[in-house]
Amino acid sequence: MTSCWPAADAWQQSLRNVITDPNELLAKLALPVHLGDTSAQAQFSLRVPRELVARIHPGDAQDPILLQVLPQQREMTPVTGFSADPLAEMGSNPVPGVVHKYRDRVLLIGSGGCAINCRYCFRRHFPYQDNQLSGEQWQQALDYIDTHPELEEAILSGGDPLVTPDSRLQRMIADLAQRPQLKRLRVHTRLPIVIPDRVTEGLVKAMTATRLKPVLVLHCNHPQEVDASVRDAISRLIQAGITVLNQAVLLRGINETVETQKALSETLFDCGVLPYYLFVLDPVAGAAHFDVSDAEAKQLLAELQACLPGYLVPRLAREIPGKPSKTLLMPGR
Repeated sequence: MTSCWPAADAWQQSLRNVITDPNELLAKLALPVHLGDTSAQAQFSLRVPRELVARIHPGDAQDPILLQVLPQQREMTPVTGFSADPLAEMGSNPVPGVVHKYRDRVLLIGSGGCAINCRYCFRRHFPYQDNQLSGEQWQQALDYIDTHPELEEAILSGGDPLVTPDSRLQRMIADLAQRPQLKRLRVHTRLPIVIPDRVTEGLVKAMTATRLKPVLVLHCNHPQEVDASVRDAISRLIQAGITVLNQAVLLRGINETVETQKALSETLFDCGVLPYYLFVLDPVAGAAHFDVSDAEAKQLLAELQACLPGYLVPRLAREIPGKPSKTLLMPGR
């Protein structure tokens, strides 16, 4: 059981100290600098916390964490069907910072910043500069929620909403709790995985201080991403009564094997986390080399169902613009 909280500002120091130079990253890992690509770096820059770099195996150019963050030349090859806005979110962006695609859920861009730039990110081209939620824009978002009584859940997303300081998160969540139709607060984040010290006492208090039922959805793609510090961070969340789930993206060369997916589910369950979704890749420009075909994905899930109990098998899904919910590629549990 975890009883010690990290220093309140430790995560902010880590955020300021992320690696942004591919040459520095590769040198630290004893890898040749030619593995990186300056054009891909210019289009979508490297950002990776040092805590996560410590989990990369030095000298391994195919390390599953490294491949998620390193800018590579193959990102620059245009591929038919891969676009800057693969989920057509610009058509579901009624006011700045608000994405409303599903009837009873509204997504709020809590922050455009991230601790890590994942190379397959479906929002790598998203116009965050036009979707800041501060001051007048935040009030517009609240006004939008007020005019939609069908909404039951507010989702803080990004970027990563947990790059927002605890004090501001507390104010935002308190404002949302004043909307009587809302029942749940959901936070989608990669921070507890890549900078575990982000799970502070202030964050937990902010998420649990109101009547809204808190759910935190992690984004972890490979069991190698989970170390003792991540386990402690997850423990702090669960001990506070926060429901913790995980969603992953199916990525070629990283986690498309049965062995890896089985280990991921079992590793997370050992921490008290249940798998939620396994998404096939959103067709975002620059990420086509990660794509796994639907046929391969379905075969993978069938094999997972044969070797794991149902509660450890994630829902294989994709998001299709205009659909009223995520589209399951195989029957759910």
